[in-house]
Amino acid sequence: MLVAPSILSADFGNLARDVAAICDAGCDFVHVDVMDGHFVPNLTIGPVVVESVAKVATKPLDIHLMVEDNNFFIDLFAPLKPEFISFHIESERHANRVANKIKEFGIRPCVVLNPHTPIESIEYLLEYLDMVLLMSVNPGFGGQKFIPNVVEKAARLKDLVLRKNPECLIEVDGGVSDVNVGELKRVGVDIVVAGSYVFKHKDGVGAAIKSLKV
Repeated sequence: MLVAPSILSADFGNLARDVAAICDAGCDFVHVDVMDGHFVPNLTIGPVVVESVAKVATKPLDIHLMVEDNNFFIDLFAPLKPEFISFHIESERHANRVANKIKEFGIRPCVVLNPHTPIESIEYLLEYLDMVLLMSVNPGFGGQKFIPNVVEKAARLKDLVLRKNPECLIEVDGGVSDVNVGELKRVGVDIVVAGSYVFKHKDGVGAAIKSLKV
């Protein structure tokens, strides 16, 4: 299992320290949650802060847009050359166009599905994607409880991926811990995002990341 700690749960007063710590501890990606206060009821960070994160990180950035104007934010963050840029299917009427735009920047496009959004909504988009991110909480805030039926949803998505685009990765974000990561691995999830579990783990970020690498 690949692990992408979400810096939403890091100590923003010591952000460089925390980003360096998760990279040194063996994470695979640094997950960056970008929220606009409209698509979700929260505001997080912009490109100036993420540029500083990119300078410290020794692992690729995984940028998750929770915004209404995807094109605007893609233009802001694409110059930072993250590995992935993810956008929500619920906020985009022209998803194919946006996925191709991300790819034109040399970045791997990903679509995100909220917990209630059916996987059928992206059946004819999968061939253009490098990853699908399933939210296992309602987006907007860290520290929420994992929604169990996302395991079944991930299993169904895996079947669809194998038929449509076997190279497409599956990522799950929200409430992930050592309690549920085994189930996610079993149904074919490739990457897990964990924020509170990693940064607030009683034995430190290294122990947390190691426990997720099942």
